[in-house]
Amino acid sequence: MYTLKKSLGQHFLKDENICRKIVEALQQDPLSQLLEVGPGGGALTKYLKDIPSIDFKAVEIDDEKVAYLSNTYPELKDKIVHQSFLDALPPFEGAFTVVGNFPYNISTQILFKILEWKEQVPVMVGMFQKEVAQRVAAPSGNKVYGVLSVLVQAFYEVKYLFDVHENCFNPPPKVKSGVIKMYRKATVEPMKSEKHFFLLVKTAFNQRRKTLRNAVRSLFEPEQLEDAIFNQRAEQLTVQDFAALTFKMKGL
Repeated sequence: MYTLKKSLGQHFLKDENICRKIVEALQQDPLSQLLEVGPGGGALTKYLKDIPSIDFKAVEIDDEKVAYLSNTYPELKDKIVHQSFLDALPPFEGAFTVVGNFPYNISTQILFKILEWKEQVPVMVGMFQKEVAQRVAAPSGNKVYGVLSVLVQAFYEVKYLFDVHENCFNPPPKVKSGVIKMYRKATVEPMKSEKHFFLLVKTAFNQRRKTLRNAVRSLFEPEQLEDAIFNQRAEQLTVQDFAALTFKMKGL
């Protein structure tokens, strides 16, 4: 058997119905290469490894879980990448799908890692703490719309699929969970550069209660700041607005 490690944010899914719903959501799209992040005790893995005609791999940092999975499912022996997902290189050539009941303590970093790999990751299905899942999917004007919403939605369409109750896990987390699906956009809003875009969005939301003019003053020449869009606050701007504004920024 194995033990749960709080330091790794481990809460293992035990509800078979939820596992099947996640796998079903995955199989709605073409699938040839699949990476599971944080398989833990293998609740999802036992379904994922048997999806027909796919190349499956899992990335897991915990020695004990790697040993448990290798012993329980001998066919996975060479398919487990034993390291932190945050340090991993893409495990496949070409496009692959990412799935996981993600450790909640690094869920934001996991999303940024997927953004780094976006050229290779057309689809992601993942379970997050509910408030993180809601934030990723939030539209502009929503009170939880923020940096994560804008940066993910610049490159992916996000669908909030369903809630997951605390009792579906062992041990039950103190928070509700939610499953989202991300589809990479066929076309991305034109922007000066991703570097400009990321800097603008992060700076704008860093002081979200201020008007944009005050929050991002350092990034623009004074005459640009006269534009009426700068009277708004960051959460009122769409992805398209932020992307368009990058062309007016000072050089980096």
